[in-house]
Amino acid sequence: MTGSPITIEPMHSTYNQQIGQLLVHGFRGKFQTLTKLNDGELALFFEKLFDHVPTDRASQRMVALQEGEVIGTISIKWKTEFDSRQIFPAWKNFYRFGRWNLLKMFIGLSFLDHKPQAGECYITDVVVHPNHQGKGVGNLLLHWAHNFAQAQPSLDKLSLYVAGKNPRAEQLYQRLSFHTHLRESSFLSHLLFKEKKWSYMVKRLK
Repeated sequence: MTGSPITIEPMHSTYNQQIGQLLVHGFRGKFQTLTKLNDGELALFFEKLFDHVPTDRASQRMVALQEGEVIGTISIKWKTEFDSRQIFPAWKNFYRFGRWNLLKMFIGLSFLDHKPQAGECYITDVVVHPNHQGKGVGNLLLHWAHNFAQAQPSLDKLSLYVAGKNPRAEQLYQRLSFHTHLRESSFLSHLLFKEKKWSYMVKRLK
């Protein structure tokens, strides 16, 4: 990597807008298939989600920063003894997107939500800005997740899902010691996102 140093820091509300824009790069293909939201509307939706949905105590989002710019992000979650219930934000904060789009977005988010089992640290998402891909930013974020999970006595593996249409990502994770634990096929996923096949990948830590 060249240029200014890259730091990995915890999520802060001042980054909400930048992370909202960043997530569009990672997920526009899925959610623009599901809705008619354009890039700006989709970024604003994610920003409002960060603004108005409380952070789950059994989760953590980190950002990769370079000269104050968010160039990457990773989110993880794990199972705790506390019952973590999904909280839907008040409609008034999202009325601009339309009821039908809002319903479809939350259906899509709910479908993609994975419930970690005991000992599992699940990588909800990892996204690097297109202008900074190939520079090791993703590796830095994944290395942080590895170190975090390894330091927790209750966690013994990292896991994630990769879309079947993205074999390059699966190969990348394999080089980082993830192995494909299960291949799944979902008609509902195909209906929602035009993504029928998924690979569930696991990296053992202990």
